[in-house]
Amino acid sequence: MPKSKKEKKNEETILNEASHSFLRNYLNNPSPVGFESAGQRIWLDYLQPYIDEKFVDPYGTAVGIINPNQPFKVVIEAHADEISWFVNYITDAGLIYLKRNGGVDHQIALSKRVIIHGKNGNVKAVFGWPAIHTRLSNPEQKEPQPKVESLWLDCGARNKKEVEDLGIHIGAVVTYDEGFEELSYDHYICRAMDNRVGGFMIAEVARLLKENNVQLPYSLYVVNAVQEEVGLRGAEMIARRIKPNIAIITDVTHDTTTPMINKMIEGDCACGKGPSLAYGPAVHNKLLTLVQDVAQKSEIPVQLRAVSRSTGTDTDSFAYANDGCPSVLISIPLRYMHTTVEMLHRSDIENTIKLMYQTLLTLTPETNLNYF
Repeated sequence: MPKSKKEKKNEETILNEASHSFLRNYLNNPSPVGFESAGQRIWLDYLQPYIDEKFVDPYGTAVGIINPNQPFKVVIEAHADEISWFVNYITDAGLIYLKRNGGVDHQIALSKRVIIHGKNGNVKAVFGWPAIHTRLSNPEQKEPQPKVESLWLDCGARNKKEVEDLGIHIGAVVTYDEGFEELSYDHYICRAMDNRVGGFMIAEVARLLKENNVQLPYSLYVVNAVQEEVGLRGAEMIARRIKPNIAIITDVTHDTTTPMINKMIEGDCACGKGPSLAYGPAVHNKLLTLVQDVAQKSEIPVQLRAVSRSTGTDTDSFAYANDGCPSVLISIPLRYMHTTVEMLHRSDIENTIKLMYQTLLTLTPETNLNYF
């Protein structure tokens, strides 16, 4: 009996039910900048069966090692942190004002539901904003625009003491409450796809290596770094600690096919058309060529883009660490970055995993990446 399209698709996919369960759980768990430990535990628990050793550095970057103690070391890396807010000021009326923790977008905050991570546990709150009726009733007043200093949270408290009684304090971190959803045509949405989808993908690469009994001729470090959103700090620390010979970084990049994006500036990239490979000073040209050759041989679609002075990703930290580390950036196209509805395509997840996996099978300690 001929197989249905759904049966054929299930045969081709590399993601299984356990993968999807991990992805949902990992995305739905808050992991704000500087407070990534809960997400790192989830990630390491999933990774545990597929690695030989693990460690966590002083600031929370989690690392799994396959085939440890080899002189040649390769890293596959993603960052774990998500953008968020800090409680900065509590008024006598019980309203809460904030500071950014990473590049959180104030324009999308209005009427959003959030979680304040206080000393006594999680507290639900909302971003308040004057109703349209009250704004329009004063025609002499210019329509207010949201700014960081004009946004506040309302947790139901009506004075400062009630706020503090809930365990909310200056410096408490605040995350959005939106979680994982599946849309039509194999699209996924969630806050923090940037870049926990990267952590998911490198974990899946480790799973495939284990399930296919691959014996690597080098030590592979599977790295989930902290504090990328505030200056690539976690990658900077762990690159110095590991001192890798080669680094493969995965992160998100912009889908440029929606309105109000200038392709003349941002380039041409679309969800569903494969991972994006970047040209730029921090990207090692010979390693990039190797990845492109792997993509061609493995029939994996890729898209190309150019960056200017830096990639803006952990690639920069690895490339310039120690005496220089040949590094390459493999990005997954994403719509609506730094919002609560970051959107990507399932096929791009699978193709990015395949490209990293096949690249690792191609690399050896004898791979020549010298320019001369």
